[in-house]
Amino acid sequence: MPITLTSAALPVFKTALANLAHCLSKAEANAHMRQFNPDVFVGLRLAPDMLPFASQVRIACDAAKNGTARVSGLAAPKFADDETTLAQLQERIAKTLAWLDTVPADAFDGREEQDITFPVGKEATRTMKGEAYLKHWAIPNVYFHVTTAYALLRHNGVDLGKADYLAGAQALA
Repeated sequence: MPITLTSAALPVFKTALANLAHCLSKAEANAHMRQFNPDVFVGLRLAPDMLPFASQVRIACDAAKNGTARVSGLAAPKFADDETTLAQLQERIAKTLAWLDTVPADAFDGREEQDITFPVGKEATRTMKGEAYLKHWAIPNVYFHVTTAYALLRHNGVDLGKADYLAGAQALA
């Protein structure tokens, strides 16, 4: 069976976000074990000029849902971008995963050559073909922000390893 855009994107987005949720759960448990408020993680940065942890989670979710919507032609849900707690970030991941579960299995197929125009920064746009957009923009964007969130947690003492990033709760169950 050939690889389709659907099989190349939806499972990847769902797995990455589920693993991110798993990492947030481990962060919360770690904070309780170390006796501090887990919401401290929300504002973490690796550098003063980078977006904080909360933004990394938001953008990972947005890259998955907006990438899916742009290629499939479906309307993505809009979220307020006002999360200030780990619990709220977990809710955002859950809402994104729930919406991805509603996307029909064949939503992307046949849209490989469709022009996708999307915002780049605050003022600019870019146009790519559907397949190129998924492979070279949307999927890498999800991985970038999930990896950054993982690195922020790991750097701040959360006991995370490669299995958490790649397989999350499924590998550890």
